[in-house]
Amino acid sequence: MKILNLEFTPVSVPYTHREISSQVNRDGVTDIVVRVTTDDGLTGWGESCSGANVESVVETLKAMAPFLVGRSPWESEAIRADLWHRGLWSFRKSTASFAFAGIDMALWDLCGKACGEPLYRLLGGKVRDEVSYFYYLARGTAEDLRLQCQDALSRGFSIFYLKVGIDISAELEMVRTVRETLGDNGRIRLDANGAWTVNEAIRNIALLDEYRIDFVEQPVLPDPITSMQEVRSRSQVAVCANEGLWTAEDTYVRIKNRVADVFCFSPYWVGSLGYFQTLSRTAHFEGLQVCKHTHGELGIAAAAIHHVLLTLPNVVEGNQQTATMMQDDVLTQELPIAHQPKWGVPNGSGIGIEVNQDKLQRYHEVYRREGQFLPYDRATLGS
Repeated sequence: MKILNLEFTPVSVPYTHREISSQVNRDGVTDIVVRVTTDDGLTGWGESCSGANVESVVETLKAMAPFLVGRSPWESEAIRADLWHRGLWSFRKSTASFAFAGIDMALWDLCGKACGEPLYRLLGGKVRDEVSYFYYLARGTAEDLRLQCQDALSRGFSIFYLKVGIDISAELEMVRTVRETLGDNGRIRLDANGAWTVNEAIRNIALLDEYRIDFVEQPVLPDPITSMQEVRSRSQVAVCANEGLWTAEDTYVRIKNRVADVFCFSPYWVGSLGYFQTLSRTAHFEGLQVCKHTHGELGIAAAAIHHVLLTLPNVVEGNQQTATMMQDDVLTQELPIAHQPKWGVPNGSGIGIEVNQDKLQRYHEVYRREGQFLPYDRATLGS
């Protein structure tokens, strides 16, 4: 079995509402669907992350294609090593990882299909029968938040995630409303996207913890790493790291330096499903937990990473997802977590998904017509 062809299709799929944080104002997901075909007629699917500029990732994928054609899908890590060394992508690791993560998913999908096994078995087998995911709350009025929480509770969600770092007074009221609506049992997680200084973080976390916070993601900027270490040592609330896990090497250094209690990342950060699994297990050896991160994603990436989570011993409850926010997807079947928090063991070989060709073309046309869903609102530039 040899790789015959690669196709890269950018798509834009809208959210049901705008995603707002101290860092982004985004109305949907723009990613690149990767299709890899082999000389014996198999097709593997993957998804590359767009990052700040989708065209740069598309061009990166095109530059990577010659390193794959004619090779075996079973050589994913060897191909990655060649790209990093001989293709000089070690000089642009973040962009390379965003691109190659999609290729890597497609290669794993091919391998699973070739041997008739699901991906989690190729990765060593499952250690759990299901993974749970959070409910992503949209910032809003007290009434908006109450309605969101009530809807999520009715569907079984118990872990709730809210962006902070814009206006602490308003955010204290939002968190108070969420806690009052959830009662004693729901867990609240907050993400400041590095918006606070060390002292602001310590003070704000203490104020917010009146409402019993499960953990706070990236309260301060990732560099220097001593800032996260200081917040972790001075706060009674657990700290989660996300920004700063830009590469496999960065992630390893931060795990070994214990900058956080939880490490929130994905194959997009570190370049492959294998590296994501290896670094997650490294965190386990350090007595730390991992949370699957989302940049906003389609069902292809969500399904591929779900297989890895099934193999890990140190996954938190309430991993990140945007399926509940998506107006649609490019798959033939909806993801289980589009309406509920639990996702069990997938059926089928490889990743276990099928792409709907009509939807793929429809959302490619949305991309061609309207472009990328930018991470910022043009109206706010310079403000």
